[in-house]
Amino acid sequence: MMPAHLVLSPLLPPWVLAVAALAVLVIVLVGRRRGMGLRLLPAAVLLLGLANPRLASEEGTPLNDVAVVLVDDSLSMTVGKRARQRDDALAGVLARLKALPALDVRVERVRPPVGRDVGTRLFSALDRVIADIPRHRLAGVVMITDGQVHDLPEKPDLGAPLHVLLAGGKDERDRRLVIEQAPGYGVVGTSVSLSFRIEDPGHDGRAELAIRRDGGAASTLQVPLNQSTKLDFPVDHGGANIVELSAAAVPGELTEANNRAAVSVTGIRDRLRVLLVSGEPHAGERTWRNLLKADPSVDLVHFTILRPPEKDDRTPLKDLALISFPVRELFEEKLHNFDLIIFDRYRRRSVLPSLYYKNIAEYVKGGGALLMAVGPEFASPESSFSTALAEVLPAAPDGQVVEEPFLPRVTAVGRRHPVTAALPGGDSEPPRWGSWMRLIGSRPSAGTNTAGTPDAGTPGAGTTVMEGPGGAPLLVLAHIGEGRVAQLMSDTVWLWARGWEGGGPQAELLRRLAHWLMREPELEEERLTAEVKGDVLTVRRQSLKPGGGEVTVTRPDGKTMPLALSGEGIAAADLTIDQAGLWRVTDGVHVALAASGSLNPVEMGELRATAEKLKPVVEAGGGGLRWIVDGLPDFRRTAPDAVAAGPGWFGWRANGERIVSAVRDIPLAPPWLLLLFGFGGLVLSWWQER
Repeated sequence: MMPAHLVLSPLLPPWVLAVAALAVLVIVLVGRRRGMGLRLLPAAVLLLGLANPRLASEEGTPLNDVAVVLVDDSLSMTVGKRARQRDDALAGVLARLKALPALDVRVERVRPPVGRDVGTRLFSALDRVIADIPRHRLAGVVMITDGQVHDLPEKPDLGAPLHVLLAGGKDERDRRLVIEQAPGYGVVGTSVSLSFRIEDPGHDGRAELAIRRDGGAASTLQVPLNQSTKLDFPVDHGGANIVELSAAAVPGELTEANNRAAVSVTGIRDRLRVLLVSGEPHAGERTWRNLLKADPSVDLVHFTILRPPEKDDRTPLKDLALISFPVRELFEEKLHNFDLIIFDRYRRRSVLPSLYYKNIAEYVKGGGALLMAVGPEFASPESSFSTALAEVLPAAPDGQVVEEPFLPRVTAVGRRHPVTAALPGGDSEPPRWGSWMRLIGSRPSAGTNTAGTPDAGTPGAGTTVMEGPGGAPLLVLAHIGEGRVAQLMSDTVWLWARGWEGGGPQAELLRRLAHWLMREPELEEERLTAEVKGDVLTVRRQSLKPGGGEVTVTRPDGKTMPLALSGEGIAAADLTIDQAGLWRVTDGVHVALAASGSLNPVEMGELRATAEKLKPVVEAGGGGLRWIVDGLPDFRRTAPDAVAAGPGWFGWRANGERIVSAVRDIPLAPPWLLLLFGFGGLVLSWWQER
């Protein structure tokens, strides 16, 4: 039961009683007649009755106050001994709170959401926790954190003390690499710039920086500490160009996890330049032209060579509409400006000197792309294989030409090769597409590889991805030096475009073929990719080798773990992740990066424990701040308006709230008492007047 207290329940508005009391007072002061006090007694009794004084008391059940404990479970709390300090401090806090009377405890572990680069948001979590707690029951809040909080309020208003226990050391050293500016896109063949700095507060000098592009070998350079540095690098290919930067670690620093950063620049091609050289006219000649002209990103140069230069043409000059073939310009001066050269049923003619065939072979070895779509001329004495092109062609003519319908089939290797894998209609037996009418017989010029990856750099080595009758090579792909070559051993692919016997995926096949030759990243035979969606990391490995294999995954905190892949051609695996930041995947040769939230997350930016961020908020709330290494403070209950923290102790407000079950109300001026005093006053006044 609460102590009784005096309350007034006036029967008239308070201002009326105030006016009446003032009038009585004026009469007393002005009149000053004998017996005036006795005459005013009835009036005073009347005013007291109208004021209706009562003695009230309440009966109820006390309510426990609520203490909130917020535990920082962010990535920065895994550094050094912080996790152990946090867990030990949490156990001590809960034990001390349990010993305090009339106190309930809520514990909330705060983890940044996976896939969102928002840092540590303790105050957002606090708002959620106390949303259903009446403020007059909140005893206080204690945060166990390293001080790296990214949602500090401008004007905190908890209505209760906020305390902080800091994990970590007071004088920690940590070197970190910060990306200041980086482009998102770059044109293939050009260079882009990024700027960064290596922060090491309180230290001067230089640091060694390792630079790795697309998972390749690392190069190093010395860069000054705490200064902005500019780095230029080329955009070599379309798609993601990954640059990894890693600063050398120093003894005694917190972690090496934030010594590295990554930048992904998407390479875009300004225009794809294609040279199409047609020989003898045939029904499928326009197939290549239509395919390439339909792609708005392709600049096509198309020439048809019908007559050698020594052949006399008696047509009058005024009737000639054809321009002279710019042989020297195309095959000597501007040859390396083209991304792809296509020879469509071209036979060796004197229009191209032998030196120019040699130029094309060197162009391929140096990184160019060549597509040979051959017909019967390839099996003739005027075959292009009798030129210097033989150095880069994986298939040599055997002199035979098959002139009968046949169904093209995808080979076992072709089912794993991105050019022919999952072609519509190709997975069934027989394939669900139309037949072709002619196949040019060939043999491996240096051993066609049908069981594994292409033997890159070996002249003539190739991979047969489609075959004709009797397993004869139909589409052969090869890596030659730094370049690529494809040979299509038939000139009747156009039948698919015309819908012959139901047609086939002609446009898709030729599109993939052209873009594989021009190094489209999505069509690489050996490719490793990683992608984060929500809290799942998906790893895919494209390979011509059978079996899935295993990759190594490096977490944002630097820890590694193996991951087994399954599947043929494209082997894949999913991994549930619990950290935001950069995930690195490697199979020993290829490297893939995936960002959960951001390549360079806020959480891994500044890792040194600090009191500076939370100190103003704690002081504004009247709480206390203490490093865990100095020992846990004592806990005590305090009055709502008392000091809530002091040297070595944290206070928890005792609000004294209760649920009222009954109210006792005792009148202090009952009617009989008022009548007694009022009548007595009148009698005494009458008696005195006598």
